[in-house]
Amino acid sequence: MSLKIRRARVHRPGAPAETVDSVAVEEPLEIRVEGETVAITMRTPGDDLDLTAGFLYTEGVIDGPDDLHAMAHVDDPASPRGNTVDVVLAAGVPAARAQGARRSFFASSACGLCSAEIIDRILRDVPTLARTISPDPELLLALPRRIRARQEVFEATGGLHAAALFDASGELESLREDIGRHNAVDKVIGARLRADRTPCDDAMLFISGRAGFEIIQKAAVARIGLVAAVGAPSSLSVALADRIGMTLIGFLRDGRYNRYAGLID
Repeated sequence: MSLKIRRARVHRPGAPAETVDSVAVEEPLEIRVEGETVAITMRTPGDDLDLTAGFLYTEGVIDGPDDLHAMAHVDDPASPRGNTVDVVLAAGVPAARAQGARRSFFASSACGLCSAEIIDRILRDVPTLARTISPDPELLLALPRRIRARQEVFEATGGLHAAALFDASGELESLREDIGRHNAVDKVIGARLRADRTPCDDAMLFISGRAGFEIIQKAAVARIGLVAAVGAPSSLSVALADRIGMTLIGFLRDGRYNRYAGLID
């Protein structure tokens, strides 16, 4: 946890003196593939290899764990504290995929494509989901409380998002926290990939923030059939979920939720 929290001096109106507060750490992570920069993302340090594997998987650079030959922090391969991870792809994996992900990553930041073009491009690579999970509504309603109890860094700072994977019975498989929602999702998906357990069509994804398009796109690549968010989805998220047969739940809090796509009653 020390990597994820730092102390900051604060002054509160009406207080007689300065005090200290806990803040979430935010630092850049450079992701390289065979020495070439693919992405630089602002993240909370920790689980960097999961983040890297998840990013490469959800951006289409790799199809599974067999496509990874080696992966390490190049600042100091023996230490998890660095801010650069380099990946060596397995023999036969086209390195050109990494450059495609690089172009896509920067284009998505600039929003250079219209909604229809984005969805059509993704659907070419992500077929309709063949398997979805339909849990009891009471199971869904219990998820926010269960996740909040496990958000150690959020409890200390109030500054991190969480992503978690649950099985069909509601058992928590993994949880990751990060300053960015998309990073937290890449971390939980990357952890599954590194354990050779992808695709994730036997899991539900819970996220503590809103269900933005990038979250649904990543879940679609990982073949996750149900995404439940504490916050709101976007119109593009709903459109993509509906097109591929994903169940999309929003505003999952305070004993209620909205179903925007899918089969939950």
